[in-house]
Amino acid sequence: MSRFKQDVFLVAGLRTPFGRGGGALVGYDALSLSVPVVNAMAKQIENGRPDLLIWGTVIPNLSWSNLAREIWLDAKLDPTVPAYSIVLACSTSMTAAFAAAGMIGPGVDVALVGGAETMSRGPIGLTPAATDHLRTLLAKNPAEAAAALSKLTPQDFALPVKGFANRITGLTMGEHMEITAKEWGISRQAQDEWAYNTHKRAAAGWENGFFSDLVIPLPELAKDANPRADTSLEKLASLEPVFDKKSGQGTLTAGNSTPITDGAAGLWVTSEQGLKRLNAGPAVKLIDYEVAAVDWKVDGLLMAPPFAITRLLARHGLTYEDIALWEIHEAFTAQVLANIAALEKPSWIAERTGITQDFGRFPRERVNPNGGSVAIGHPFGATGARDLSQAVKELAGMPKGARAIVSVCADGGHGTVALLENV
Repeated sequence: MSRFKQDVFLVAGLRTPFGRGGGALVGYDALSLSVPVVNAMAKQIENGRPDLLIWGTVIPNLSWSNLAREIWLDAKLDPTVPAYSIVLACSTSMTAAFAAAGMIGPGVDVALVGGAETMSRGPIGLTPAATDHLRTLLAKNPAEAAAALSKLTPQDFALPVKGFANRITGLTMGEHMEITAKEWGISRQAQDEWAYNTHKRAAAGWENGFFSDLVIPLPELAKDANPRADTSLEKLASLEPVFDKKSGQGTLTAGNSTPITDGAAGLWVTSEQGLKRLNAGPAVKLIDYEVAAVDWKVDGLLMAPPFAITRLLARHGLTYEDIALWEIHEAFTAQVLANIAALEKPSWIAERTGITQDFGRFPRERVNPNGGSVAIGHPFGATGARDLSQAVKELAGMPKGARAIVSVCADGGHGTVALLENV
């Protein structure tokens, strides 16, 4: 069973190296960082022309309203290709893939999707109240408005001065995750152990060449800056909590959380006919997807993926054992472990989703074989395309019929999940 009227395929795309916040890529913005990726991917398709571009970024920029179109025009590619932008927090470029998949049909055989984030250079904005005050002064007395600028306080500024916080709660993702980690009993040791393994796997992926055909070098950076091959459990254990510093019970640190990251990533979405136009990486079939939203006050801000995963598996009559590969976005290792803990608890699944199917043992050993976001980095808008491309390449190397689940949690209580198959 497939969601789509015709077969839809995902083909691994390209991405930039992911840079550390304030590091080698600090001179880029989401637009300029995306152009090299789009130009490189345009060389993979006949005549350099897909039928559609869908691209996104999460941190807003007043310099553009339709980032996708600006990227395409700055890349100096065929201006007759339609391009539009999309955003769903950390799921942005994954939802771009879902949107494109739903449009595959007459006139759209190949879509290029993706996203970017330069978290180092988030624009400094003013709150609506401060903006209105200055606008009123400018209309009446420009000199008085200029003087008022010097009297602005931190409370007058919006993202990112106050951090990457949820608008409604005022808490950052890390602060929310500290609450969830305590509720689910996710220990500091378990978080550090997961972080240690994901760093080792990402470093090994670079060492054995897994990433060589997925990443295009930039003049400032040739490979991901975040994976730490030299990390150890002792080093991770020595780090202080960063989101709960006062209670004495904080467990989330800089070592087991995603770092501030800059990067851009793309992905191909295509019909079977469209595959003939591509000279790119491996392709797998997109069987189905699920987008879930939960009440964060009840379940936690980053706990929607277990809802989406169980619904998706139940719809296809699959168990955890039927999934050969799990590519799970790691906003925090505590988030991955809490998501898995929910999946491992049949009573929670039945109570919260109404699904009573026995999904069996969850295979933790099949998760993120080449590392996840805690090690690789998490440029919000790029993560979905990075996760999907990585999963496509991993799955394509497995036997025919092998399946993968790709899962991304997102601010606002969202989760997006894809079911892939190697055909």
